[in-house]
Amino acid sequence: MKILYLECLNGAAGDMIMAALLELLPVSKQKAFIKKINSIGLTGVKVILERVNKSGIAGSKIHVKIYGKEEGQSSHRGHKSRNLQDINKIVSKLKLSLPIRKNILGIYNSLADAEAKVHGVRPKQIHFHEIGNLDAIADIAGVCVLMEMIASDKIIASPVNVGGGFVKCAHGMLPVPAPATAELLKGIPVFSGKIKEELCTPTGAAIIKYFAKNFGPMPAMALRKTGYGFGHKEFETLNCVRAFLGDFVPSIKDKVVQLECNLDDATGEEAGFACDILFKNGALDVFILPVFMKKNRPGFWMFCLCKENEAEKFAKLILKHTPTLGVRKTVYDRFVLERKLSAVQTHYGKILTKEAEGFGIKKSKLEYEDIARVARKDGTSLAEIKRKIRKS
Repeated sequence: MKILYLECLNGAAGDMIMAALLELLPVSKQKAFIKKINSIGLTGVKVILERVNKSGIAGSKIHVKIYGKEEGQSSHRGHKSRNLQDINKIVSKLKLSLPIRKNILGIYNSLADAEAKVHGVRPKQIHFHEIGNLDAIADIAGVCVLMEMIASDKIIASPVNVGGGFVKCAHGMLPVPAPATAELLKGIPVFSGKIKEELCTPTGAAIIKYFAKNFGPMPAMALRKTGYGFGHKEFETLNCVRAFLGDFVPSIKDKVVQLECNLDDATGEEAGFACDILFKNGALDVFILPVFMKKNRPGFWMFCLCKENEAEKFAKLILKHTPTLGVRKTVYDRFVLERKLSAVQTHYGKILTKEAEGFGIKKSKLEYEDIARVARKDGTSLAEIKRKIRKS
């Protein structure tokens, strides 16, 4: 599984995400992308890739110029208010595939929903100001094109640094994160550091919300490439979005819960019945040790192993089906081999084999129920059946 991880520890903006993603491609494909994005039909728009080095780190910066001028230099024809219908018309004419155009409109629909919620109107009544500009459309289109080119199976993002202070926009000076940005980031882990600037823009928030399906620390992955997408402002910390592309590495360490209790007034039948109930409900393992209890009473020490999220379920079953008044719980880290079942064709028919691998170790074992069925039918021992199957 190919994973794309976006690190937004210094915020997220459309141009920064685009630059970070672009770095994940080979140089030849980077040039092809710049050529493509400049020919999709955004009149007066030119996307320029700049190689930069900040704090000793080489990366990329994206410049989007409209009629030769970059955002913030002066007002120009690319800067005007647009509604969702205007955006739809522009996007529908872009020389891009239908899936890419759908993704662009999906991001703008998220932006419209957030703005509408903030202003108390319907999405079609929203007029985009900064995010309706041609440079914002180019940023979003560029990210959508790159996402298709990278074609990751899963996209995960870190918690997002939103910044702090106030930001000047079409509606005046607003607190950071801007209201629409805060609305977009609902359900996404965010934080604010020492920098009192807008670090996460509405465009960046909408892109992250649309593409990332999980948020948190970087998962275990074998890295293929890392990309640095730099912003246009200078801060104490490195102003960039980092993109990591890699292959998922299955976890070979998990947690297991051990539930236990002492039984000094249960019969063998009751203890055996309780074990059967626990197994049938999916316990990982159940076993009993004979012990001497207080007053020299012979009793049982019952253990049940289960997954962490099922501990309460199995504790209730133990309390219900044994005389005990309490169940103890211990959580253990567990090293496990990755396991899978495969079918082996033998002269006895198909026999399931459990294969396990991890830590440089490989094991395989014939599934008990299958070989037991054959042994009963042949009237021979398990050992003999195993020998014949492995020999065949």
